[in-house]
Amino acid sequence: MIKKILISQPRPISERNPYTDMAARFGVQFDFRPLIHVEGLDAHEFRQQRINPLDYTAVLLNSRLGADHYFRLCEELRLQVPDSMHYYCISEAVANYLQKYIQYRKRKVFFSEHNNFAELLPTMYRRPNEKYLMVMSDVHNDNTIKMFAEHNITIKPAVMYKTVATQWPQNEPFDYDMIILFTPTGVASIRKNFPEWQQGDTAIGCFGQNTIAAAKEAGLNVDIFAPTPECPSITTAIEQYLEQQLS
Repeated sequence: MIKKILISQPRPISERNPYTDMAARFGVQFDFRPLIHVEGLDAHEFRQQRINPLDYTAVLLNSRLGADHYFRLCEELRLQVPDSMHYYCISEAVANYLQKYIQYRKRKVFFSEHNNFAELLPTMYRRPNEKYLMVMSDVHNDNTIKMFAEHNITIKPAVMYKTVATQWPQNEPFDYDMIILFTPTGVASIRKNFPEWQQGDTAIGCFGQNTIAAAKEAGLNVDIFAPTPECPSITTAIEQYLEQQLS
């Protein structure tokens, strides 16, 4: 019987969320504990990529986190980001966030309205001499780089932060009836924190094909997965599984 469930993400900001409803309906306890966290590369680690950010005239940013680490590293490297630098952002939210670091001017900040870098291609075509640096995590999808290459736009990926396993406190039990995982790194975190842990009757849920593949490669049986046509979200998949347990 499922009673205690680990959601390997931060607790939702709003108290009105599907987890709260399921806890009341099925009498289960949800613990929200991220198994991973982000750490920035230090200047020494970044230099090993042999990239000088000032060799580029434009920066591609796919998150506010990327902006934080770009400006942090430039400061650590004692690099003065020129006022002429252009910024191509995945969304308006990321573009607006740049006001934390620069004087925002439309002629040097561009953003996608639908979270898709492909929307920025017309702007990029009008700047054939632009040299692009893309801020990335060590865990990333290369499809964006491939998309730009298919349109004859050269992008230099620069890893500026990394996703690492969060250490589980030694005095806290890891005794869950269900564990929900969202990234391959989350799967690796379990194996790193609990090398002797055996799945047994614990139900494993995964979001995304890459996470499912990582779980199976780690020797775990995946009982719950999303997205699917029937379960577009992981909360829907959890609810369906708990309903089956009651039937």
